[in-house]
Amino acid sequence: MPNQLAIVTGASSGIGYNLARVFAENGFDLVINSAAERVQDAEADLRQYGANVTAIKADLATYEGCENFWQAIEELGRPVDAAAINAGVGVGGKFAETDLDEEINLVRLNVEGTLHITKRVVQHMVKNGRGRILITASIASEMVAPREAVYAASKAFDLSLAKSIREELDGTGVTVTALQPGPTDTEFFERAGLSNTQVGSESLKENSPYDVAKQGFEALMKGEQHIYAGNWKVKAEGSTSNITPDSVQAALHDKMAKPKDEKAA
Repeated sequence: MPNQLAIVTGASSGIGYNLARVFAENGFDLVINSAAERVQDAEADLRQYGANVTAIKADLATYEGCENFWQAIEELGRPVDAAAINAGVGVGGKFAETDLDEEINLVRLNVEGTLHITKRVVQHMVKNGRGRILITASIASEMVAPREAVYAASKAFDLSLAKSIREELDGTGVTVTALQPGPTDTEFFERAGLSNTQVGSESLKENSPYDVAKQGFEALMKGEQHIYAGNWKVKAEGSTSNITPDSVQAALHDKMAKPKDEKAA
């Protein structure tokens, strides 16, 4: 009997790479994606865990990239048993000062790309009568997040999408789980321009991408609605986010995302 097949987007590094690794360790074959050339290196690395791995380079911030990626999956002629829709980017800084083009690209990847691939995956799985979907949101998706306003908004979309279609899919054999990581030791904060901040340096030492990925995989396999992934601080922060006043959330997030060398006003 062939292995089950999982697809993982944004899998060249960070949480995405580690999600792919955990799938491979649990007997899944893989289709992995990234817009970066190093997705080919990830393909070679992941084979050491015994999986058959296919890497597809495509930019999921574009309609064409999403369609090309999905067409390549269909050409394999195999049912997709699990999908980790994880590709995403961040942009840090005050909204009045951040780059519009970077933020539009963020929305295209985090929102449109997630929507596009989720649509194709859901239709495929419903037709087959089975499947598991993991959508990477963020702990920030339920927070007031100064200096990451557009990123948090995009992840709020992802979280709402995951929870809503989960309800629609009840009884179809398809489950949807939202992965909500806290600050994790990846390249995310450097790429977002947040490496010189408390959240982008000190916090990262506490949450490894492998641990986050493993928690996400376990929640997915249990069919859970969502999981705050990381250490106990992340889980506590997530569980209290809906009762913490917006002003308190905003002050805490601003402090964490403020450049260390920024002078007080």
